[in-house]
Amino acid sequence: MRVEAIRLKNFRAFRDVNLRDLPGFCVLVGANGAGKSTLFSVFGFLRDAMATNVTAALGKLGGSRGFQEVRSRNSTGPIEIELKIRADLGREKQSLITYSIEIDEQGGKPFVAREVLKYRRGSRGQPWHFLDFSKGTGEAVTNELDSVDSASELHRETQTLRSPDILAIKGLAQFERFPAAVALGTLIENWHLSDFHISRARPEQEAGYAEHLSREGENLSLVVEYLQKQHKAVFEQILKRLGERIPGMKDVTSKVTDEGRVLLKFQDGSFEDPFLARYVSDGTIKMLAYLVLLLDPHPHPLLCVEEPENQLYPALLSHLAEEFRSYSARGGQVLVSTHSPDFLNAVELGEVFWLVKENGYTVIKRGSDDLQLVKYMAEGDKLGYLWTQGLLGGAHPQ
Repeated sequence: MRVEAIRLKNFRAFRDVNLRDLPGFCVLVGANGAGKSTLFSVFGFLRDAMATNVTAALGKLGGSRGFQEVRSRNSTGPIEIELKIRADLGREKQSLITYSIEIDEQGGKPFVAREVLKYRRGSRGQPWHFLDFSKGTGEAVTNELDSVDSASELHRETQTLRSPDILAIKGLAQFERFPAAVALGTLIENWHLSDFHISRARPEQEAGYAEHLSREGENLSLVVEYLQKQHKAVFEQILKRLGERIPGMKDVTSKVTDEGRVLLKFQDGSFEDPFLARYVSDGTIKMLAYLVLLLDPHPHPLLCVEEPENQLYPALLSHLAEEFRSYSARGGQVLVSTHSPDFLNAVELGEVFWLVKENGYTVIKRGSDDLQLVKYMAEGDKLGYLWTQGLLGGAHPQ
């Protein structure tokens, strides 16, 4: 499952942008305030809207002003979000699913002005609409899994939602007989934002249970304990890669104290006694955290990672980029924001997009579309060096 395109209109700094042909490993570059985090927040908004409703999701993102704060300044018309995802729906080849929503406001109350889910059943022709709702009322196809040859054979059932600010996809995603809705729901519900903080991961944690690394990494010791007990082979692979990235690092163990706290111990091959997490370098802890995230036995379909270079020795960044790329090769997708030329030096031209502000709104440019960059890279140059020289127009490092 992979996001192939994102179109946004009137969504905060994105007045009208369209990202096409997104790679499995995608790197975003831009000055502070250019919109990198805003792009990540699209997935968080959709997840909150599915879990609750559009009104609550807008409130979480835009505060008390909700819709007015999220809609691009000085703009009119609805907020529009469109995702194109490539997913396996049990056919010979993966299907391209398009999901779009338009959100507007009337009398101070947000509502879903239009919500459409469509994809092709065959290899030709126009996509068929399997869900089409407006203001809480619409139609959903009920024979999606059947063998049908034309749109005229689709059985459509009219439904009215409890409220016009509820997403229709929310209900369909719970039923296996709507495979496109399930695929979309799985992507949105299981995306993960990583904004790892060393200070959150160092302290001992109260004993508990955690299978996945949290956004800021405060549960690292709990996830390590889980992997040691439940997924020994995976954890051995994590230790192997950690030793390759951090010379001398032999072992990591979790231990529950008599007080019911879980702490991490790191074994350096040069010393007999292990070190507690509070005495280990920032880079060691952060590399462990990213390996735990990227080698998760039940990986997230989409990872969004904020500035992974923080607290990492520059020489490790090329290794980290390769870990992200490997994650995408196994079927996941990683979107990374960065301010590091060293990290960017390990990125291929087709993997990078840069964000710049033009007339107050964000414009997104793709590296492989810039013929000058293509020429420089073909001659052996690296993106980080080109960036510091100001050749990513409008995105010069500050």
